[in-house]
Amino acid sequence: MSSRTRLEDLASIAGVSIATVSRALNNSPAVNDETKRRVWKIAREQNYHFRPSMPALLSGAEATIAVVIPALQGRQTRMSAPFFQELIAGIAEAARASNCDLLISHLDLESQDDLAGLMTANRADGVIFLGQTLLHDRLNELASTDHRFVVWGAELPGQKYCSVGSDNVRGGARATSHLINLGRKRIVFLGDTAPFEVQQRFDGYTDAHRRAGLEIDPALLVPARFEISYAEAAVDGLLARGTVFDGIIAAGDLIALGAIRSLAKAGRSVPGDVAVVGYDDIQLAAYASPSLTTVAQNMEHAGRLMISKLLSAGEFGTPRSERLPTDLIVRESCGLA
Repeated sequence: MSSRTRLEDLASIAGVSIATVSRALNNSPAVNDETKRRVWKIAREQNYHFRPSMPALLSGAEATIAVVIPALQGRQTRMSAPFFQELIAGIAEAARASNCDLLISHLDLESQDDLAGLMTANRADGVIFLGQTLLHDRLNELASTDHRFVVWGAELPGQKYCSVGSDNVRGGARATSHLINLGRKRIVFLGDTAPFEVQQRFDGYTDAHRRAGLEIDPALLVPARFEISYAEAAVDGLLARGTVFDGIIAAGDLIALGAIRSLAKAGRSVPGDVAVVGYDDIQLAAYASPSLTTVAQNMEHAGRLMISKLLSAGEFGTPRSERLPTDLIVRESCGLA
């Protein structure tokens, strides 16, 4: 048969109803595994265009899940970045607990066609996207299809898809308020606010200043990528310009560690001269010198939520987005008070 094979054709060959074929192709629990196997075998033989592979149950797993790490601001995300390693570990542990296989994909999705092609060409039953900075509008379009996906990232106005992420506004505000309560008055925000999550952390930074009645000097807003070397160079420049500051809120822990390197080179003590707070609580944060005060996100909980929402997607409509609480972990880099 041609690729124009209809559900009716598959149902006739399989000797079941059209509704059963549809449910089997969607891997519905309402259809037993034996019938699913038979329907998928016939669909492949008849070149029926629905999904390019058998459901994961044929390999013994409950589902196969793909984790896609899109480019960030046009730059490929480093797979070696500690935050992504810990987030993927949380997802992997949750997938294993749910008897799911896991695939990792590192793609640059430049258009809606690229995104649609990914969803139809991969052999996964569902996809987790780690970030949506350049994909928000495309993901909203994708939400109108029958593809199953969940996003790690911020919840945005008008969002039609499910995302799981931390309460970045509260996290940024809590970190900033902590420094203000320690008497710091000129606090740098170090990070590029183009990613939605970082913008929300910056919103928390501004909210804390507003509540404390403090003005923000634009000279204290310094872009920096999520890499130690870039952050170190950014703080080098701040010091070279003679900018006065006594605190730093970094958009990520690697940024904070780069800032501490720069301050150490310049003979500035941390936290004596400058208190520093990071974000993410990567494992390295506790072992830095000084140990890094940071905002913790629970990656294990995040992984469990994304897997459970992805597995339930399609059964009861689009799953509800969720914001996870954050914790301020106080260590040596801003004093232990």
